[in-house]
Amino acid sequence: MAFARFMSQPVGRVIRAVAGLALITFGIVIGGTAGIVVGIIGLAPLAAGVFNFCLVGPLVGGYFDGRKNLEGRPPETHRGAPQH
Repeated sequence: MAFARFMSQPVGRVIRAVAGLALITFGIVIGGTAGIVVGIIGLAPLAAGVFNFCLVGPLVGGYFDGRKNLEGRPPETHRGAPQH
């Protein structure tokens, strides 16, 4: 949860956006099919930083939505079928 919270703060968002731009730039430099693939992959962290969502948040005990990560409450876990 702490990692997801950090990545939802302004510094984490900038890190994600810069990483995405670096991947896109690297993809342009290497060119070809591999460059296109790397550039497309770079869109994910760029969009995550700009729109404040955390792709790995649910994997590390946080939320997908960056605003919810900043609230500091861990997500509710639902195991099994709902009880009636």
